[in-house]
Amino acid sequence: MLEQFKAYLQNKVAITDEQFALISDKLRIKNFEKNEMILMKGEVSAHGYFVMSGLLRSYSIDSKGKTHIIQFAPEQWWLSDRNGMLFNEASEFFIDAIEPTQAVVIPKDYINDAAKIVPCMHDLNHTILNNSIRFMQKRINMLLSATAEERYLNFIKLYPNLTLRVPQWMIASYLGITPESLSRVRKDLAHKHFKP
Repeated sequence: MLEQFKAYLQNKVAITDEQFALISDKLRIKNFEKNEMILMKGEVSAHGYFVMSGLLRSYSIDSKGKTHIIQFAPEQWWLSDRNGMLFNEASEFFIDAIEPTQAVVIPKDYINDAAKIVPCMHDLNHTILNNSIRFMQKRINMLLSATAEERYLNFIKLYPNLTLRVPQWMIASYLGITPESLSRVRKDLAHKHFKP
């Protein structure tokens, strides 16, 4: 069942089948139904998730009831609430499944424990963390300074297979624009003969 996760790790770091067997005893696979809530705001999460199939999202809801999508996590993406995992603090976000999803549940101390057997797991953790920081920096900059069209084109580049998998209102929420603005952007791009 964990073959896909093992293949992912072996593609990123030098790890043998024997080593993976030693560091996989605390891992488990969980299936989530479409729309299943995984984490509620205010809860403390002690787990992260590696998506093997399906699609997760993290989001917040403001005081007016508006949803703001922070991240999508399709296949081979990680998703966690770092407040809970690293600082034992309550989450400010929700996590749910947009599609039926199968994910590896990653315990809080997994990387540190695994690194005792496979030291290069620390390097993988640093790479994942740095990529997450880079992703968030770019996302903040896009929200502050990019046009709606630039945001949408960046979304397609980052998530090339999601435009047909998620409702348009979710894409608009992620982009920080209205669904009507997204519709206009898509029409303008169609007139330019743009194909995602």
